[in-house]
Amino acid sequence: MEYTSGAASWQKALRRLVGGLLPRRPRQRRPVWSVGVPLIALAAGLLFTTTATTAGGTALREDRRPQLTELIEDRRAQVATNEDRAAALRGEVESRTADLARSDGPIREQQDRAVASRTAAGFTALTGPGLIVELNDAPQSGRLPDGATNDDLVVHQGDVQAVVNALWAGGAEAMSIENVRVLTTSAVRCVGNTLLLHGRVHSPPFEIVAIGDPAVLRQALAASEGVRWFRDAVDNYQLGYSEEVATVTVPAFEDSTTLRSATVPQ
Repeated sequence: MEYTSGAASWQKALRRLVGGLLPRRPRQRRPVWSVGVPLIALAAGLLFTTTATTAGGTALREDRRPQLTELIEDRRAQVATNEDRAAALRGEVESRTADLARSDGPIREQQDRAVASRTAAGFTALTGPGLIVELNDAPQSGRLPDGATNDDLVVHQGDVQAVVNALWAGGAEAMSIENVRVLTTSAVRCVGNTLLLHGRVHSPPFEIVAIGDPAVLRQALAASEGVRWFRDAVDNYQLGYSEEVATVTVPAFEDSTTLRSATVPQ
């Protein structure tokens, strides 16, 4: 019995010794996919939620140009309605002011002063010799010229502004863009390839009419660096540009006359 017990103890000690000399079995790692799958599922859920919110119940691939066209037409109708209401209110104010002027000397004096300044301020239509300038996008032939992008084939805000500034510098007495009277303080802005002027949206071609000495106006256009750049683009990308001398009519200014800021001249 003692031998058997001693042999068992010896075998146990031998196993511990051998076990210490043998390399330990590496700890099994979790597969990579077991961690990646939950992360991918979470990202997919966030993507689906974002897509649903952005689409707003509509297909993302759906062509929304009809919706944009409808929105533009609605805004255009709203602007026309507001302009008619504003014209009616201006007529009412002028009528009541005229009634007061008949019995009030100071009011009549100021009214006569305002009437005398209407032409210079742009509130009356004018007719006279002048120049018609037209800017237009390049024709949509389906193939771009070598090295050109779609951005090179449309009229930009800077192009219209260059012509307008050159005509003012050439001594234009009155000017209109797309038959809308503009003043020296009028802002010319483009949204895409459309022109936004006094709340109205216009598509090319853009017709700019100026009253003044045609020869001087043409010289001012020729001297303008911005106009020369556009003319170069006309040659390179088939944009549209033309000048026509004619007897022209510029309508009266019809936008708001409310001053937002003013400075006292030195």
